[in-house]
Amino acid sequence: MARREELTDEQWAILEPLIPAPVRRADGRGRPVVHSDRAVLNGILWVLRTGAAWADLPNRFPSGCTCFRRFTRWVKAGVMRQILEALARHLEQAGKIDLSECFIDGTFVVAKKGGSKVGKTKRGKGTKLMVITDAHGLPLAVHTASASPHEVTLVEATLDEAVTVGRPRRLIGDRAYDSDPLDQRLAERGIELIAPHRKGRIRPATQDGRPLRRYRRRWKVERTFAWLNKFKRVITRWDRCIEHYTAFVHLSLVMILLRRHL
Repeated sequence: MARREELTDEQWAILEPLIPAPVRRADGRGRPVVHSDRAVLNGILWVLRTGAAWADLPNRFPSGCTCFRRFTRWVKAGVMRQILEALARHLEQAGKIDLSECFIDGTFVVAKKGGSKVGKTKRGKGTKLMVITDAHGLPLAVHTASASPHEVTLVEATLDEAVTVGRPRRLIGDRAYDSDPLDQRLAERGIELIAPHRKGRIRPATQDGRPLRRYRRRWKVERTFAWLNKFKRVITRWDRCIEHYTAFVHLSLVMILLRRHL
């Protein structure tokens, strides 16, 4: 039986065709491939789940150096995002993704070692992790940015990271997304923004009671963040390279799709 952080046979059968074969050098030189992609990916998943350093990988996995090298190669090739996109589009084609109402939220992630896309806030230095889910809580888009800008300025960049072909018809957020300019820009893209007005708003109301009923289901995106919090390498950023951190986020969402929806 596979351990909790390791892939089951069913999960590996889905992922194996999505991982590109290594490209051998024309002169035949270079390190020989000793460990299988499945063994290496299991090692990466252990780091993702525990948040531990690569050097702390247990002996049942390939060495930390081996797993880190292949992880770096996959990050450069965009493999983690490609897998997430393939799984999401499979669900979309199967009619299991509901774009009629989608939810957006962001969370602060402390960056222990600094790096790119790190900004100062009252809570310290960190990165903002933005996520959009469908009506069921399935992840549709993820975006990493400096924690300094307000979430309302990151909405469109997050939409541009969508891994599905279709786009949300309604986007539901909390009071942080109460912005008339954003409302107008999203309307031009065919998206209705639903967000409660902030207290003390001076401008005329643009939201009415009936659409706002959808806001009650915003707990679905909060549940997705709760699932993400089970991956300790994501809730705290240890990677100076933002591409590495983002790849860990993508892999977390891949595991969420595999375990709950495929």
